[in-house]
Amino acid sequence: MNNYEQNLEKNKANYVPLTPITFLERTKDIYPDYEAIVYKNRTYTWKQVYERAIKFASALEKHGVKKGDTVSIMAANTPELFEAHYSVPMTGAVLNTINTRLDAKTVGYILNHADTKVLIVDRQFSPVVNKALQTLSKKISIIDIIDKQEDLKDAKKIGDLEYESFLNTGNKNFIWKRPDDEWQAISLNYTSGTTGNPKGVVYHHRGGYLMATGSVTAWNMPNRLNFLYTVPMFHCNGWCYPWTLAMLHARVICIRNIRAKEIFELIAEHKITHFGGAPIILNMLANAPKEEQIKLDHKVYVLTAAAPPPSIIFKKMKELGFEVMHVYGLTETYGHILQCAWNSEWDKLNEDEKADISSRQGVRYPNTEDVKVMNPENMKIVPHDGKTIGEIMIRGNVVMKGYFKDKDATNKSMKDGWFHSGDLAVMHPNGYIQIKDRSKDIIISGGENISSIEIENTISKHPSVSLSAVVAKPDEKWGESPCAFVELSPQKKATEEEIIKFCRKTLAGFKIPKKIVFGDLPKTSTGKIKKYELRAKAKELS
Repeated sequence: MNNYEQNLEKNKANYVPLTPITFLERTKDIYPDYEAIVYKNRTYTWKQVYERAIKFASALEKHGVKKGDTVSIMAANTPELFEAHYSVPMTGAVLNTINTRLDAKTVGYILNHADTKVLIVDRQFSPVVNKALQTLSKKISIIDIIDKQEDLKDAKKIGDLEYESFLNTGNKNFIWKRPDDEWQAISLNYTSGTTGNPKGVVYHHRGGYLMATGSVTAWNMPNRLNFLYTVPMFHCNGWCYPWTLAMLHARVICIRNIRAKEIFELIAEHKITHFGGAPIILNMLANAPKEEQIKLDHKVYVLTAAAPPPSIIFKKMKELGFEVMHVYGLTETYGHILQCAWNSEWDKLNEDEKADISSRQGVRYPNTEDVKVMNPENMKIVPHDGKTIGEIMIRGNVVMKGYFKDKDATNKSMKDGWFHSGDLAVMHPNGYIQIKDRSKDIIISGGENISSIEIENTISKHPSVSLSAVVAKPDEKWGESPCAFVELSPQKKATEEEIIKFCRKTLAGFKIPKKIVFGDLPKTSTGKIKKYELRAKAKELS
């Protein structure tokens, strides 16, 4: 033992487990009367958000909720869901946010698998939740959220408790529970699994803290920004921004329904400076009818993640006055761990070249220790040539604790000391990573690997195309061939021959889709295209 390890132990004075809950406490102390949350005609200050969270936490504890219990919530992006990111972990319990677009069977599975003790639920989702509850063999406590500002025609009573009344049974002097260990679980997020049951991803307090602070640095987020919450808060805990935004004493504008007209109106009304969303949201804004688009009189910064966006989206958004940064991450990494950090030397490039660079996933966040593109067979780093495909591997403090009650899946995902993302990518000479496909989406035609993303990027540049998705179609001669599903922009037309001819201008012959199918593309609640459904359709076309 050296001198730096003697008589220099951790103690309560010099070591406190990290938790993002402290951000709310600090902001309440310093900026108590600043507006915190705005939702239609409801407004709360940071002091009020803190007091509401404290009272709700107290009420939960009185109800029997304790450390290690799971409290689930199924709600739209309203103040109640924001508050739950504090009130639930304040008791030592674990917050489980449920995707609002799931079917009753999957919701029932999650409630059972998560060992849910209390379910907080917006009555908008009563049809699905009531069915889900019928599949459970145990009784759980239900707390209804009643949104009096919305005309929710199908909303029916679910439980015997109501959110505001329940909150008011709590003690405003309740002392919240700090984690004994920063490795203690703070939240449970279920993946949007495309096959079988979803897996439960467990986050810890340390990761939530580091993700929140890392986002500020990566996105250059200033204090007191105006944030429009378009990202579903059930997805990776809303990219962990409920914690980030408290740290920045921001103004948080909640929005229940994602519509282009309402987003433009809220941007104008509240001078929104920042918001995030999947490429599907950007596409919706870029292709909105002209009468719905409002000319921006200030800079609006946008973060986009989920499915790799076609480069044309960046060009369209810039023309509207938005500055978009592309990021990459997974549920298993608390959200983003890569960003397409801009270099000033790229300013001299033409707009198409800038858009192509912007669509890359980029370099690691400051809170991410290591990200590599490696050959999964021998775990060797691929050459930085922009051509050799490998799998994105991640290592750091914002990798999940593991999959809830699934040791085998956890061990498999973290084999050889790296988290295996399942995303196939190349590494450019400058160290920037660019995804080529999910491992399950790569098309192998005549022995050649074809990136579906490359074809999608090409098709999306056609002036009539709104969205595109490319999957493998069984082919007698080649084994597989590309099949493109295309969603056209409103009032726009295109033919299969026209799209194929357009692809032929820039793509190698073996990459050109052999079949084009027009129609609306199936999407998940986070904006990802359901390629498993398209693969099934492609098989039927064979």
